[in-house]
Amino acid sequence: MDNYILMALIATLGTWFLTALGAATVAFFKSPNPKILNLMLGFASGVMIAASFWSLLQPAIERAEEVSALPAYFVATTGFLFGAVFMWVSDKTVSFARRNVNSTQGKSCERLNRIIMLILSITLHNIPEGLAVGVAFGALQNVGFSTEGLMGAITIAIGIGLQNFPEGAAVSLPLRREGYSRKKSFFYGQASGMVEPIAGVIGALLVVYVEKILPYALSFAAGAMILVAVHELIPECQQNQEKQPYFSTAGIIVGFATMMLLDVMLG
Repeated sequence: MDNYILMALIATLGTWFLTALGAATVAFFKSPNPKILNLMLGFASGVMIAASFWSLLQPAIERAEEVSALPAYFVATTGFLFGAVFMWVSDKTVSFARRNVNSTQGKSCERLNRIIMLILSITLHNIPEGLAVGVAFGALQNVGFSTEGLMGAITIAIGIGLQNFPEGAAVSLPLRREGYSRKKSFFYGQASGMVEPIAGVIGALLVVYVEKILPYALSFAAGAMILVAVHELIPECQQNQEKQPYFSTAGIIVGFATMMLLDVMLG
């Protein structure tokens, strides 16, 4: 069993590394370029919307059919709505707290709220993703080792890792836009993926129990991602683009298509 836990740890360390690699893109910008930042934010929002279905909701429905006594549509819908409501309540709470502490900061305070929500949402959805990788490797212990099972677990890790790359950039680049140093922007960007190795090991250790709650966790993360992408990322990437109004929109389309292609091709 220790071998499968070690595999889960290595796989989730890899997904964390890709998050850090995405966050490291902030080092390539001598100064924030609004046009490029909008494109990256658009791309990340497209990735998040696509991943919310193919990487989260679809697996949640499939796992609910296998392990839940309740209808799969009920499990997925309940988790999705709770995820969206959770992020909405978190947004209201953060906004209320910051208004009381920084009532004189105006728009800069609002933009910082959006960044905090972005970091929170990406960190939140990384937890069930780490669990998913851990469960995939831990399940090999219960069902018996096979090349097909191992390749399936590796495919899940690759798919999650690839989507983590733009997510790291989606955190570090807005922080750079707000005036944070490259070092601090990178630190916060990669930190959003630190929970995945922890969750991966827990998922491998408690695979039997985690498997029953995983459909709820995956759909919960999907609801949180959709709310943030639609309410925060997309409006943010649409700013200051009067001359090229479809530039960041193209980033959304390409991000969605890329994630859809990778998920369908790999999964």
